Amino acid sequence: MRFIGLDVHKDLCEVAVVEGDACWSGPRVRSTPEDLEVFGQSLGPEDQVVLEATGGALAIARILERYAGRVVMANPIAVRAIAAAKAKTDRLDARTLAKLLAAGFLPSVWLGDERTRLLRRPVSRHAQLHQAAYPGQEPDPRRAPAHPEGAPSGERTCSVSAAAPGSVTRSSLPTSARPSRPASATSSS
Repeated sequence: MRFIGLDVHKDLCEVAVVEGDACWSGPRVRSTPEDLEVFGQSLGPEDQVVLEATGGALAIARILERYAGRVVMANPIAVRAIAAAKAKTDRLDARTLAKLLAAGFLPSVWLGDERTRLLRRPVSRHAQLHQAAYPGQEPDPRRAPAHPEGAPSGERTCSVSAAAPGSVTRSSLPTSARPSRPASATSSS
């Protein structure tokens, strides 16, 4: 069984392989889909690949998971805490990832299936828009968005809901059209 570590960059991936007691650096692989497909074809069902969860790593993982037995996205913060080294190079980072995977000490990130990734996109986009509009302020998921200029107070201008498209939910109705709650539900004992 081979454990392959990839240190991912915008243009290339540094490759390291651990097999048994041996550890060596492999050739660099360009980070293009075509080159990653060729690299993936060299993997087998027993191979395990690890890469840090950085910007383009998810797309690379999706390509390689068709070929390798297991693809792991490593939590970059936890990996840095475990592998605090004085000498830092891309080649050494790839080797460290491969060694940590082989030893079973790798803190991984849950990837989710395709449906989960599709559901994450609007949430991620909302967070990006909030960050652009309110730099330095974290969004509070428990609160409705602030009322844009000109929106009537007490009404929402949009609603994000897991309900079926076109359905009406309590939170998507104007305040005046919402059904009232029973007194027992609003009072606290």
